[in-house]
Amino acid sequence: MPNRHDFPAGFRWGVSTAAYQIEGAVEEDGRGPSVWDVFAARPGAVLDGQSGRVACDHYHRYPEDIALMKDLGLDGYRFSIAWPRIQPDGTGPANSVGLAFYDRLVDALLAAGITPMPTLFHWDLPQGLEDRGGWLDRDTAYRFAEYAELVVDRLGDRVPAWITLNEPFVHMVYGYALGIHAPGRALMLDALPVAHHQLLGHGLAAAVLRERGREVLIANNLTPVWPASSSEADQAAAVAYDALHNRLFTDPLLLGRYPDLSAYGVGEDLGGSVRSGDLKLIAGPGLDGLGVNYYNPTRIAAPTDPGLPFAEAEIEGVPRTAFGWPVVPDGLRELLVGLQRRYGAALPPITITENGCSVTDEPGPDGAILDQPRIDFLSGHLDALAAATTQGVDVRGYYTWSLIDNFEWAQGFEQRFGLVHVDFTTQRRTPKSSYAWYRQVIEAHRARHAG
Repeated sequence: MPNRHDFPAGFRWGVSTAAYQIEGAVEEDGRGPSVWDVFAARPGAVLDGQSGRVACDHYHRYPEDIALMKDLGLDGYRFSIAWPRIQPDGTGPANSVGLAFYDRLVDALLAAGITPMPTLFHWDLPQGLEDRGGWLDRDTAYRFAEYAELVVDRLGDRVPAWITLNEPFVHMVYGYALGIHAPGRALMLDALPVAHHQLLGHGLAAAVLRERGREVLIANNLTPVWPASSSEADQAAAVAYDALHNRLFTDPLLLGRYPDLSAYGVGEDLGGSVRSGDLKLIAGPGLDGLGVNYYNPTRIAAPTDPGLPFAEAEIEGVPRTAFGWPVVPDGLRELLVGLQRRYGAALPPITITENGCSVTDEPGPDGAILDQPRIDFLSGHLDALAAATTQGVDVRGYYTWSLIDNFEWAQGFEQRFGLVHVDFTTQRRTPKSSYAWYRQVIEAHRARHAG
């Protein structure tokens, strides 16, 4: 049965994707190489040597994908713009052919009655900028603002709200600290300047968007942090982890300051990265909305490695996704209520910009794809989201991850998150049972508010 909890009449229903995960066409129409093109070519970097070279071929098949969105009855579509399509080397004038693709995409979405919500950066930095230091280099923040200006000047007349960055925490940790994502650097705590430079890039790009009257959001991956026990050591470790994962990328935006990172041996200047005026620029006039990507809580124990002030611990006794992630729907309610308590009046309206799960789902003998675990996952999280609204959290929309199965970064094509199955050999799209369920949820919501 569709979720029966009510949301406000103006609540927006959507889906999310990312350019490198679905577009393909990595060498067409003047697109330059991204860090993910280079990283995926490294032996052993991605499962089975796979890459986003073709991915879902959305670059050519976007009309088919928009037809699927229209059939779902979506209000909005969150996608990302591939920076290397706009500036192949990360600098200089716009590649007009690359911009033209997003022109066509935006116009087609609007014709289908779907509001586009672009993300300017979803991890696919032009390799030319990475060769000059990437997000470790302060200059990349200024290049990001120039890129943002090129894009919003072309599309801004039709696109009201923009997301600057997607999950800067994950990009910093997986890409620069651990090296398991592009660009593949393993710097551990020396990666912290990446946090500040991404946030500085957000602030600079936000100023460009504001000058043009556009709304500004950021999409942060946030997690409830659970101490492994009531011991003082586990409690302190949980506080340290929360500061890194959640507060490092939210406090500067909403409070104008960095959290206490002394557990990492770092002061308020993040090792000399912060300059006078930076935090004022990052906070700016505030966000129009906070995008929250939620997948699971994190359980934290006292450190076992002397290099970090925490250690991750297993969450036991709960279901798991095909990815092995714990399924804890009420964690979403806990997270949102916690944000409200922490930031109070400084917290802007929230949009759930990603929430979903990987399921091992393949067509059955009759061709149907029954992904009941995904339906259970989404239904439980919508219950939790509705519960958060009853506790006073201002939530404006829900965008599930993802519309279609896609390239799941270092996991290649093994993990399937889509409402629509993709045969990566034929590119055939087949809606799963969760697709029909989500459509019913949206229809039921509209029926409750009709008239």
